[in-house]
Amino acid sequence: MIGKISGIVDSKGPDHALIATGGVGYVVYCSERTLIGLAVGQPAALYTELVVREDLLQLYGFPSPAEKAVHGFLTSVQGVGAKAGLAILGTLGADAVRRAIATGDVTAIRQAPGVGPKLAQRIVNELQGKAGALMALNTAEDTAAVVLTDAPAGPPKTATPVHVTAAPAAEAEALSALTNLGYPGSEAAIAIAEAAQEGSD
Repeated sequence: MIGKISGIVDSKGPDHALIATGGVGYVVYCSERTLIGLAVGQPAALYTELVVREDLLQLYGFPSPAEKAVHGFLTSVQGVGAKAGLAILGTLGADAVRRAIATGDVTAIRQAPGVGPKLAQRIVNELQGKAGALMALNTAEDTAAVVLTDAPAGPPKTATPVHVTAAPAAEAEALSALTNLGYPGSEAAIAIAEAAQEGSD
């Protein structure tokens, strides 16, 4: 299984990037947000998931292991394929997806192209019980740095970074503190998500 690819961005399409490494070019499907952070001719490193079907093999790329994990939660819901999961991540971002699920915000999930009201409701219903695990993910971990980190050596390059905030790390710490105090994980996750939506520190 291919877990990570580091190389040079050879070209980009509307939903994928071609990453050249070791004389081989890999087509890696990414969310719109991830693609924005990749520049043709620049080094890149993406954590990947290989989706194997009867008639095809496809690689999906993510800027951090945590975002890859959020995608995994989304695709565990019946009716949410790998590309639908990317559409949701591309529209909302991993942090907003976690908060929407924790707070039951179906309207936010529906913003993603191709996600209707029934599917959005199913996503929230099936994943809200896993809100604690979702909120514990530190989706901010080196999200921008992954565009350049572990790439082939060479002169310094610049790329448009994916937006990163320190909030998810604080949310993960708050979740740990609340659960250590005896609060159920799901209740703690909902409280933290609601506070984050209100702009609280």
